[in-house]
Amino acid sequence: MARMRIFIVFALALTVGGAFAFATYRYVQKLPAQQGTKIATRPVVIAVADLQLGAALRAQDLRAIDWPAEAVPAGAFGKVDEVVGRGLIFPVVQNEVIVPGKLASKEAGAGLPPAIPEGFRALSVRVNDVIGVAGYVLPGTHVDVVATVNPTSQQPDVTSKVILTDVQVLAAGTRIERDAEQNKPVAVSVVTLMVDPVQAERLTLASTEGKIQLALRNPLDQTKPETPGIRPAVLMGSAIARPIAVRGGARRASAAPAAPVAAAPAPSPTIEIIRGDKRTSEVVRQE
Repeated sequence: MARMRIFIVFALALTVGGAFAFATYRYVQKLPAQQGTKIATRPVVIAVADLQLGAALRAQDLRAIDWPAEAVPAGAFGKVDEVVGRGLIFPVVQNEVIVPGKLASKEAGAGLPPAIPEGFRALSVRVNDVIGVAGYVLPGTHVDVVATVNPTSQQPDVTSKVILTDVQVLAAGTRIERDAEQNKPVAVSVVTLMVDPVQAERLTLASTEGKIQLALRNPLDQTKPETPGIRPAVLMGSAIARPIAVRGGARRASAAPAAPVAAAPAPSPTIEIIRGDKRTSEVVRQE
């Protein structure tokens, strides 16, 4: 009798569970299918591989992909034909969107010239391993230019002075892009600097009339200190630098001998006279 009751309860539970599962299945089947949300897109031109500064864009360097319309960068191009043949004024990495700010104008072409900002010039100077800081003067680095010039052809007048500060290097040799393997030194004989016309005059005169030296600097350092320059006498300590007024109210330091210090006059001879308990001093006058 007890076994019969257990069997009835089990059969009833199985029947009710099956009926509930079937009803749930039928309910889910009758629900309307939900449509997936579609994201609006538009074609955008991107770079297929890393492209260097000055490169002329070719069709094989680019491709168009669908990009979310709400996230398209301002000015992005939609067709590859719109940018083929234009030069890059900034490097581009793989899969980066091509925007107008990265490109030179259609008439500018490719290479170094389009990378020169308006109002600046590219000026090349001859260097060696010492002047070029052992090959670490690379495109994109910043340098100071130190000139050593003898304005009067007399050895004491030889002067070294920083004539340009925080000058950007455009090219090292014929390279206008850094080595892909993390700024390896490059041995070159010519370095091209980006200068304005006034700086171009100073640099040309310094390299023609004397010698120049490049001083590599931290690109985050924006200071431009004014230096007085130095001459051999000051360098060796045989003279001191003193400011000298020049045209325009500016002042500069130049080597000058120290002014002699006047000797103190020798004291006059005196004698001491004792009269009883009194003492007096008398100055002896010499005729």
